Amino acid sequence: MARSSKPSAEPGAAPSHHPLDQAALKHVLGYQISLADIPSKKLFFKFIGEPLKLRPVEFSLLALVRHNRDVTQKQLGQALSLSAPNLTLLLDKLVERGLLARERSELDRRVQHVRLTPAGEDTTRRALEASHLMEREWSRFLSDAEKAMLSELLQKVAKHRRG
Repeated sequence: MARSSKPSAEPGAAPSHHPLDQAALKHVLGYQISLADIPSKKLFFKFIGEPLKLRPVEFSLLALVRHNRDVTQKQLGQALSLSAPNLTLLLDKLVERGLLARERSELDRRVQHVRLTPAGEDTTRRALEASHLMEREWSRFLSDAEKAMLSELLQKVAKHRRG
């Protein structure tokens, strides 16, 4: 029997230096999104996460509160696809940090509005300013048309999950 001229992968052998064949996963959109998310998350933590001590979901929540007057917990949970218990824990943490306050609605006492505190307003403003720099760096290799197309396609995929 003829032996292959390729070296065999022996247990404990040094790793190969050729790129991994990922062709079997090219058709898996979730895999491609996950790969694209890696540099996105690294930049998020560089620009926002580490300097402002925010996780992505916290940043998103603060931005939504800043730009939506009288937003309710229910609206935030729906927008961020968070269960009520998980949202409550997240809000509790942000209230404890002094970034958010909950206030009863004067029109319907059953409803609580979520509002930014002055510290929350400052943190959110700084995070949003940093997000523009972050996005510029993340998408520097895309044309304006490609950025618009990618955004539109991702929104379409996200909208489908809700429908």
